[in-house]
Amino acid sequence: MMSQRINGERSSRPPSGGEGRTAANAISEDVILDAAAKLMSTIGIRRTTMADVARTAEVSRATLYRRFPNVESLAAQVTTREFTRIAAESPAREGLATRESMIVGLVHLVSAARKHPLLQRIIELDPEFLMPYLLHRTGRTSRSQLDTIEHLLTAGQATGEIRAGDAGRMATTVLQMAWSFALTGPVFTDPDDVDALDDELSELLERYLRP
Repeated sequence: MMSQRINGERSSRPPSGGEGRTAANAISEDVILDAAAKLMSTIGIRRTTMADVARTAEVSRATLYRRFPNVESLAAQVTTREFTRIAAESPAREGLATRESMIVGLVHLVSAARKHPLLQRIIELDPEFLMPYLLHRTGRTSRSQLDTIEHLLTAGQATGEIRAGDAGRMATTVLQMAWSFALTGPVFTDPDDVDALDDELSELLERYLRP
């Protein structure tokens, strides 16, 4: 079982307690999130246990539970961090107009998310993890993305680069288009032609946003 074995090697570390572990206040949260991301990108969220994460991060279970109450809270934090990183790694867009810059950034986000091993594994093994965010509520990542898009739309409207309209509703539409291309695009496209979706999304956004 995964809670007993990782990469085929049985752990010799104690299952709990502080012996052989780093002090709780010396543990960076990124160490825990890195361990959780590695496991979830390999075996999925549902099969990942708190014991697995503690063992991989080389922290005690007590330390882990002081930071995160369960795997679900860990998964939410991991996905938020990973998609924040993707957005931060968007290619430089100096010199581009607001509309063009936003489109380049969104297409990068969609392309990188579609190829990200964590999202691929979630779609393959744990699609139910995404259902609440697709059908019932917006998560922290989506709210942040909506705020950013709305801000860019408002700025573009002020300079005449983006058509008039309710920036909030337009931001919602743009984000829905983006996530549709990230999550369901590969279902309708030949695997060898998936990257062509980026060009189509770029064209779609350009036609939707320009005055």
